[in-house]
Amino acid sequence: MDQLWAPWRMQYIMTPKAENCIFCTMPGAGDDSAAHIVWRGDSVFVMLNAYPYNNGHLMISPFAHAAELEDLEPQTLLELMTVCQDAIRVLKRHFNPEGVNVGLNLGAAAGAGVKDHLHLHVVPRWLGDTNFMPVVSDVRVIPQALDHAYEILRRGFEELGRV
Repeated sequence: MDQLWAPWRMQYIMTPKAENCIFCTMPGAGDDSAAHIVWRGDSVFVMLNAYPYNNGHLMISPFAHAAELEDLEPQTLLELMTVCQDAIRVLKRHFNPEGVNVGLNLGAAAGAGVKDHLHLHVVPRWLGDTNFMPVVSDVRVIPQALDHAYEILRRGFEELGRV
């Protein structure tokens, strides 16, 4: 059996897991760069997924702690979708994906990792981005560091006049 070394994962494994909601605590942490928050609006914010499906995997979440889409105020829902459009524009301009997955996982049965605070996933896709690693080894290879993706995406939102 071959070994795949990922020593940077030890910090995550050894760190006690927070009981708090990341979508509530990260915006208040005081350091958007460290939290990988690329943009803040009136009612929603955009952050990189720390455990992405692909490089550039964004999550758009309301500041308000809400589990159900139907519980969002109309203005929050409008901003969520408008910012989703902007996120796709930025990804297309700076990451050149051949497609984009956009989705909400509402509830544990739907696959929500954080089931009590909804968030919209925006995942850039390329032909062949699913290779033998996830199939054979249950391992996904992400070719870009989060900090590098953050700088590119933050700059992209600035170019749109969003930052």
